[in-house]
Amino acid sequence: MAKLTATLKGDFQSIIEDLENTVMEGSLSASLEDSERCEQNGISFYVGVFERYSYMGGNRVSLTITLFGNEQESKLCAVASGGSTGMFLKINTFGEESFLNTIIDCVEKYKV
Repeated sequence: MAKLTATLKGDFQSIIEDLENTVMEGSLSASLEDSERCEQNGISFYVGVFERYSYMGGNRVSLTITLFGNEQESKLCAVASGGSTGMFLKINTFGEESFLNTIIDCVEKYKV
């Protein structure tokens, strides 16, 4: 598992669109499996689950992006998982880390 957390500034919807585009353009095998967006009491929430094939691990890895906040400031938590080839122990996490790394430059643009 690889994880990234950050506080972001900027338009909530624009950040979501930028993150989704970055993930999808980062790999030919990337897919948006599902997402949910909602708003309640002035707080917006987004969760998106992406998958892609990891050539290094020979399997599929997932990236879950959660974003919540308002139009001024948002909290991001992104978690990549599934890249290990071990049955009981995580033998490698290269695929997970690589998938998570696709969004780092995008996140840096909005980071507080």
